[in-house]
Amino acid sequence: MNQTEIEISYKTINTYSTKNKLIKSTENIWMAFHGMGYLSRFFIEYFEGLDKEKNYIIAPQAPAKYYQGKGYKYVGASWLTKEKTLLETQNILKYTAAVAENEQLSRHLKKLIVFGFSQGVSIALRWIAAAKVNCKAIVIHSGGIPKELTAENFSFLSEKTPVYLIYGTQDEYITEERIQTEKELGNKLFGNRLQIIPFEGKHIVNTTLINQLADKS
Repeated sequence: MNQTEIEISYKTINTYSTKNKLIKSTENIWMAFHGMGYLSRFFIEYFEGLDKEKNYIIAPQAPAKYYQGKGYKYVGASWLTKEKTLLETQNILKYTAAVAENEQLSRHLKKLIVFGFSQGVSIALRWIAAAKVNCKAIVIHSGGIPKELTAENFSFLSEKTPVYLIYGTQDEYITEERIQTEKELGNKLFGNRLQIIPFEGKHIVNTTLINQLADKS
């Protein structure tokens, strides 16, 4: 095969979704990264139950869209695959930086909760580490912690910043071995900050826990 793969740089455009308004009474700003197969405008509806006067939600949109199933009717999105993972991660981090700048999140870090569900966990944690986002709380919901991250990547976080590791005990994508691995990795990265919260359920967004965490934060 006589071929060459060449990288080029170009400007692209993406969207993100928001819910409620950022006002004086806002106590929590959620940066919520969806899992594979979601679109941000649908994923953000999981936060419908939160107090609108106290919670402002931002849902970034994964850039890679695809049709789900053979009917070519429903569209989903993916953050990363095993193909060109490092390059695609760099692109996504530039996108999340643009979202953060547009929302002026650097002015509101004391209110910021970074939330990742499923595949979105990998993006949420990589963004926190790369941009040194000293946020109010971190929620790792039913997703894998990137193995390249170390405790040093999160050394800037306050010792009082809670990190919630949430998973369903009947999650069809998580084995007992995988759960143990994630717990051990979470402890290595976050130490005493880590709080492990299992719930009875499958691979779903737990809206009850979201509402509880909003009240705790």
